Amino acid sequence: MMTATVDRVKAVLKADPGLTPAQSARILAIICNYRKDRETPRTVVSGEKRILVRAEVARRFGRSIRFVDGLAKDGTLRRVTLPGRTRACGFLADDVERLMTGEEVAI
Repeated sequence: MMTATVDRVKAVLKADPGLTPAQSARILAIICNYRKDRETPRTVVSGEKRILVRAEVARRFGRSIRFVDGLAKDGTLRRVTLPGRTRACGFLADDVERLMTGEEVAI
């Protein structure tokens, strides 16, 4: 973001009487780092267990949610169910990555 744009946003935030300085600083930080957050790829640290929702899995495959449901139904992709729950909350990121690279997913 250009310096002139940042200065103008600061002026607008400063002029708003409903914002505290901390809130203004937080908003400015979000605006300035928006592109950086979107462009940096997220990496999964080995051993970290991340759960992806159906929509995220579908986006990674470039397919529909119905496609992901089909993978789960035929046992290709394992659903994750939390203790005490009956419905699945998503899929393990490691399983999705293995499936995308053509490896077998341990069920």
